[in-house]
Amino acid sequence: MMLLHLAVVALVVALCGGVYGWLTYERLGRDAEHQALAIARSVAATDDVRAAVADLADAGPDELAPGVLAGGPLQSSAEEVRARTEALFVVVTDDEGLRLSHPNPALLGERVSTDPSEALAGHEVTSQERGTLGHSARAKVPVHAPGSDTTVVGAVSVGISREDVLSTLRSDITPVAATAVGALGLGAAASTAIARRLKRLTLGLEPEEITALVQDQEAVLRGVDEGVIGVSAQHRITVFNREAGRLLGVAEPTRLVGLPLETAGLPDCVPALLAAATPASPAVEQVVGPHVLILSARAVRPAGTGLPELGWVVLVRDRTELQSLTRQLDAVGALSTALRAQRHEFANRLHTISGLLGIGEVEEARRYVAEVTETGPLTYPAEQAELLRDPYLQAFLGAKSVEAAERGVSLRIGAETLVRGQVVDPQDVTTVIGNLVDNAVRAAVQGSAAERWVEVELLDDWSGGEGTLHLVVADSGDGLPLEETEPIFAQGWSTASGPGPTQDGAPRDGVAHDGAAVAGRAEAHGQGFGLSLSRELARRRGGDVWVADRGRPGGPGAVFCARLPGTVVRAPAPGTEAQGGAGAKRAGGAG
Repeated sequence: MMLLHLAVVALVVALCGGVYGWLTYERLGRDAEHQALAIARSVAATDDVRAAVADLADAGPDELAPGVLAGGPLQSSAEEVRARTEALFVVVTDDEGLRLSHPNPALLGERVSTDPSEALAGHEVTSQERGTLGHSARAKVPVHAPGSDTTVVGAVSVGISREDVLSTLRSDITPVAATAVGALGLGAAASTAIARRLKRLTLGLEPEEITALVQDQEAVLRGVDEGVIGVSAQHRITVFNREAGRLLGVAEPTRLVGLPLETAGLPDCVPALLAAATPASPAVEQVVGPHVLILSARAVRPAGTGLPELGWVVLVRDRTELQSLTRQLDAVGALSTALRAQRHEFANRLHTISGLLGIGEVEEARRYVAEVTETGPLTYPAEQAELLRDPYLQAFLGAKSVEAAERGVSLRIGAETLVRGQVVDPQDVTTVIGNLVDNAVRAAVQGSAAERWVEVELLDDWSGGEGTLHLVVADSGDGLPLEETEPIFAQGWSTASGPGPTQDGAPRDGVAHDGAAVAGRAEAHGQGFGLSLSRELARRRGGDVWVADRGRPGGPGAVFCARLPGTVVRAPAPGTEAQGGAGAKRAGGAG
């Protein structure tokens, strides 16, 4: 690029210098013609020349011999003028174009080498022609007879040598040449400075390497399944691929390129990530719309030493699917825990039947089997579980009651529970119920009440045209010592160790709920994202999760409510009960 710049500068300087030199040469030529014309006019107007030319107009061959003309008055007068004006020649001719004076006496009496017809016709003529004495700028002026302005008896031709013109040109062109050389030197210095700056700005990369990098960047940014955000050292967004726009809910990602990071409308955790970016910086979990995202930032440094940082790269990964699988695994784990807990009860019943048969009490064994068949082979510790008709809710809350019983908490179903339909979206229902119940169990464990309990009430509602599941979860904890309960729904808040910032600098969930129960509610599912995720899922469906009562110290504790539209459908008609039961089992399996 430096050589190309130098070549352009040299070409422009040479072109401008050449054009200026040519114009100067043309101007000097015209000046020489005007000078020759002035001399010729002066000579032609002299009375002695007019008289001498008129006298020789009718002269014979002897009077026009070179030797005679060389000693005549015209020759001496013309040579005197030529010497005084430093002209190349001063030639006087008669009316036939024969030389009456000439710097070369041998050519006297001969016809001039250029056409004298214009001057002999009474016209003044200037031109640049080549004659016997070489190339010159010349002028031809008619010589009139004495006392007449119309009768032409001869002509005067004066020439200025081309060498004189070129010598004048050289003196005039020297400043131009010096200026051109200076401009070329300045251009070379500028080219060098520009080349060094470009090399610094491009980190020493050549244009071909930059092109390859751009192509690779486009291929990578369009091909990766993760969101990529590039931020310059000046905190301006330089890269924002389509996947990052999709995950963060930005309709036109390209419009953010070039904007300051603070005004781009990105989550507040992104600037904090950049401020704490190190090679070992932990990732941050963030709920944005329907997505659970993992964001991580890394500082970008050039390969060379001593160079400033280039900025940061923020990676945005979608954890929604993994979070969904995690919730499903939680549900499966809860059910398997319940089955393991009930295995002993099942074994004890078999031993009871075997003992009755062994001692011959067949009728008693038959009665016991009938009782077991009527009540079911397994029972959950959840009180009033028979109020739940949906098999999925029975299994899930039954499993939760087993976990609660292991921690010394009694899980009971509220007396006002009435679920006539069947759950059709077990994933969202699992998330909301599981988070609220787990947090309530933790609150009861950490509360000061002697009796530890958690009560769950569920009600389905069809007034809006779609099945809406209403949920109320209360506990025996110490309540929420917060006047404002909204902060506990903020993302990343946790009170696992009480109020204050977490280890990564993010704020915690305000203060402890139910004697640090907020810790359970905020961190049991997602480390500070359980309540936020539950509310997000509910609001996405048009529902909500909120605190109905903050509770009080000593119990009862806080009461959480949830509304989940579109999560239940009407129970099947009696003729399709078996089919409906199979569908419910499939729903439970999906959960």
